[in-house]
Amino acid sequence: YPTDTLLPGMKLGWDRIKNLNKTLTAWMSLDDPSSGSYVFAIQNWTVSHGLIIDTGQLKYRTDLSYSNLVNITETEEEISHSLNITSNVSSMSLMQLTYTGVLELIEFIGRERQSLLYFPDNICDRYNRCGDNTYCNTSRKCECIAGFQRGGQDAMGLTKWEQRCVRKSPLSCNKNEFKKMRNMKLPDTQYAIVDIKVG
Repeated sequence: YPTDTLLPGMKLGWDRIKNLNKTLTAWMSLDDPSSGSYVFAIQNWTVSHGLIIDTGQLKYRTDLSYSNLVNITETEEEISHSLNITSNVSSMSLMQLTYTGVLELIEFIGRERQSLLYFPDNICDRYNRCGDNTYCNTSRKCECIAGFQRGGQDAMGLTKWEQRCVRKSPLSCNKNEFKKMRNMKLPDTQYAIVDIKVG
């Protein structure tokens, strides 16, 4: 039961034998350690992800910067994430979910504190920020992926309407080609079959 902090050697995620899900739960405020509304949980999808949830609503899904800093174990007994950092006499690292819903990896070297990961880092980290068939570009604007264009209407709130991305031409299952896109998060794998060997 790690509360809001993950230390080296601890695991987050699912213990399938004990049917236990270990999560981080943020404090209510900076000086109130009771449970707040933010939770960081590991989902047991085909490819596990770390999710930041606020009051039951999915807000953020981790990206490659997070995946590079943790060991991910997916076996029949467990799905777990643990810090891929070894502490020694001169330094100590920990991951914390702050009361504002930020996942931060902190390294202490002597009296100095350094942030190695600060997630979410920008608006593009928000879960499903742009909607279907889109991506959030380096200017933090939503763009249609290749083969799609703006068209139709999609409700984005009570007063704001925004065009969504629709196919330029009908789907053809006769062609056997895929467009490679770099620096993208993998799509949700909750309801998908994923071949993790494909690079």
